[in-house]
Amino acid sequence: MTLFRGCLGGASLLIGAATFVAQAQAFELTGIWATDAAQCGKIFTKKGAEVTFAPMSDFYGDGFIINGDRIRAKIARCTITSRTQDGATIRLSATCASEVAVETVQFSLKVIDDNTIARIYPGDAAMDVNFHRCTL
Repeated sequence: MTLFRGCLGGASLLIGAATFVAQAQAFELTGIWATDAAQCGKIFTKKGAEVTFAPMSDFYGDGFIINGDRIRAKIARCTITSRTQDGATIRLSATCASEVAVETVQFSLKVIDDNTIARIYPGDAAMDVNFHRCTL
């Protein structure tokens, strides 16, 4: 019985350590992201604690807001349904609603650094778009 408890305790420790390492490697997407970091103040506006899109934001670039499993873009609102990370690549599946339709979309992001990610299009690197974390 003591041997069983010792093995169980050791297994619990290993599982806990593996979980901690996996969580430590997950990239934090929560934040405000824009295609041009210098234009963050023109793409987004802050009303109290809430960040929204500025009225003429389309003239200054593209962007989105991630809060937990929610993504807000100018024309759609999404809920992340699954997320996997393999090295610097994050694969997301999300259910998105716009004024026109509700659909499930899958896309990939590549972590460039703590404040830069790229929306990647497999097979066509010319289509990749960098987004920079904003601070307002």
